[in-house]
Amino acid sequence: MATSSHAAEEGKTLLGHPRGLFVLFFAEMWERFSYYGMRGLLIFYLVQHWMFSDSEASVIYGAYTALVYITPVIGGYLADRYLGQRKAVLFGAVMLTIGHGLMAVEGDGGQQGFAISVFWLALSFIIVGSGFLKANISVIVGQLYSRTDIRRDPAYTIFYMGINLGAALGAIVAGWLGQTYGWAYGFGAAGIGMLLGLLVFIWGKPMLLGRGESRFPETLEKRVGGIRFEWVLYALSFAFVGVVWLLIQNQDLVGWMLGIAGIILVGYVLFTAVFKLPRDDRDRIFAAIYLIFGSILFWALFEQAGSSLNLYTDRSVDRTIFGIEVPAAVFQSINSIYIILFAPVFAWLWTWLARKGLEPSAPAKFGIGVVQLGAGFLVLVAGAHAAGTGNLTPVLFIFLIYLLHTTGELCLSPVGLSAMNRLAPAHLAGLIMGTWFFASATGNFAAGLIASATGAEGAGEDRVLEVYSTVGWTAIGVGVAMIIIAPLVRRLMHLDTLRDEDAHLAGEAEMGEPSAAGVHPASRS
Repeated sequence: MATSSHAAEEGKTLLGHPRGLFVLFFAEMWERFSYYGMRGLLIFYLVQHWMFSDSEASVIYGAYTALVYITPVIGGYLADRYLGQRKAVLFGAVMLTIGHGLMAVEGDGGQQGFAISVFWLALSFIIVGSGFLKANISVIVGQLYSRTDIRRDPAYTIFYMGINLGAALGAIVAGWLGQTYGWAYGFGAAGIGMLLGLLVFIWGKPMLLGRGESRFPETLEKRVGGIRFEWVLYALSFAFVGVVWLLIQNQDLVGWMLGIAGIILVGYVLFTAVFKLPRDDRDRIFAAIYLIFGSILFWALFEQAGSSLNLYTDRSVDRTIFGIEVPAAVFQSINSIYIILFAPVFAWLWTWLARKGLEPSAPAKFGIGVVQLGAGFLVLVAGAHAAGTGNLTPVLFIFLIYLLHTTGELCLSPVGLSAMNRLAPAHLAGLIMGTWFFASATGNFAAGLIASATGAEGAGEDRVLEVYSTVGWTAIGVGVAMIIIAPLVRRLMHLDTLRDEDAHLAGEAEMGEPSAAGVHPASRS
């Protein structure tokens, strides 16, 4: 039951939306500022400060980003089952603030001494903190509105614009400070951003209208060994930081964990589809699994942005713009800026094509996205060859590769999210969505392995371009094949027999693929 303060807040709006939406907007904006600010510097920090080779640093980077996408499964479960989303987000924000604070402990560099253990600990706090915050803050946005409220989709558009704004500003500010004045300045800016996000969330609690609270407060109050169960959960989460601390230092274990868990997860989904579902639902699951595997390839190549492409930009690109040499990490902002600019265009484009009966199916959009991804790599390779051996690649080609990768992302990421909701039977919706995000984690880990190949011992720019040429042509080939077989996959979706209660239709039959405004770098929220 809403308290009197909640009742008083209910009628207060800002731009036609509950004021709590803008609390979440700014809290998540600052959290993304910190995350992407740190992420843009991470590969350079590993190579230039901790003295890892390009290959080693790329695998570490891939393991880190993969774990960031796995832990929200645990954080989401604990929020649903015990804590509620608000407490989970608050706890995650505290963990993230600690982690970003620890990132400022540089030590003397190299891989010896106490400081590098603090670095691994910092990454572990950020990973676990992201697990509690990433998915749950988005859930609270939805809880501010009834299911039939027409403001829901615009609210998520506003929220995700905040995500991309924070990501862009973080890469620019933290990236510039870190590569111009020193690591502590860049990571310090990221830490301040996270602290601001935490303070905004605490300050704005009354505006959340009591949403996101635990459904089982009595369970949290129970005593376990004389300690409230809620605090037991927090203590176990701190202990889990130690587990992640071990994993992040042993990247092979992360790979094995992803492989074994992926086989079990996909095997269970397929077993359920074949033996427990009617024909149409079974076929839809097959279509969903096909799209999920396609997304692994996409993210494995797309996520070169933060590792191998970041290093290439630093070493082999003429980064002088209007007479100013721009730090490489700042270019990590381009993807987010493009999303802010082009997401509304794609949302309009799909609607316009749908009205004319020309909108591509979801499987075809996946293929188009993968083709654009491959084309981006080939454009960069062509630009480097045109510049000539020994010359820096013109910065224009960095803007072009990010442009093609972003338009590819807008064809795949929001479309995939909608397809998972559309294709999964109600009782398997959470499992299928979890499998989709697990695929993002797998793709991120694979991205580290691909980036590692560009940094093989003694390799230089030619090796990077060779790998980029290979993956570019491979992506185009796979993308064209996906476009060709898209009609067959679309038949498996059985869109003509979907019922509202099955998938909310996510639009009407084949109309209304999701608004592309709801995507953010790497998935992706």
